[in-house]
Amino acid sequence: MKLTAETETTEDVSKNEDDGVITTTKTITTKTVQSRVAAKPMSPFAKFRQLDKQNSATSPLNSPLTPSTPKTPGGSAAPYFKFTDPALSARAATVKEQLLQWCQNKTMEYENVQITNFSTSWCDGLAFCALIHHFLPDAFDYSALTPQQRKHNFTLAFRVADEKAGIAPLLDVEDMVMMRKPDWKCVFTYVQSIYRRFRNAE
Repeated sequence: MKLTAETETTEDVSKNEDDGVITTTKTITTKTVQSRVAAKPMSPFAKFRQLDKQNSATSPLNSPLTPSTPKTPGGSAAPYFKFTDPALSARAATVKEQLLQWCQNKTMEYENVQITNFSTSWCDGLAFCALIHHFLPDAFDYSALTPQQRKHNFTLAFRVADEKAGIAPLLDVEDMVMMRKPDWKCVFTYVQSIYRRFRNAE
C-alpha cells in the first residue's frame, strides 16, 4: 500500500468598506490518500529461494542436514518421500542419489538424455520430457523433440505434467530458459513431485 499527500488551497476574499481595506484569507488543507500498488508477481524460482533462505535462517548451525539433502517447503528436514526399493536403497546412500538413479532408470532409453545431476542434465528440457513421456507415452511424440528447442521442451513437459498428471508447475519456463546451470534444489524439488505422482505407476 502506498500513501500520497494531496494539498488543497482555498481563498476567501472579504472587503471592509469603512477603511477600504481588502482582506484575503487562504486556507491550506492537506489530505492523505491511500492507494494500492499492485505487487509484481514472484516467479517460482524466487519463491523457492525465499523459502530456502527462511529455512536456512531458522536452522541451527550444527544441523545434521547436508547440501545433498535439501529441505522441503514445509520447513521440515525430512524429504518428501522414502524409497522402499531395497535395490535402490542398497546402491545409493542418500535420497538425492536414490532419486537420481530412479530418473536414470526411467530415461535410459531416451535419445539426448543423460542424467548425472539435478542441474545441467536438465538444462534443455529433454530430461523432463523423457521422464514425463515414460509414464505418459501417448501425451506427445518424444522423437520430434530436439535439444535446441529448449523453451518448447520445458513448456511441453510442465504443461503435460500439470494437465495430465496434476503435478504443479513449480518451475518457471522463462527462468529455466535463462539458465544453462539451473538451481539443483529447485529441479530436485520438482522431480520429487514427479516421483511422488508416479512411484506406484509401475
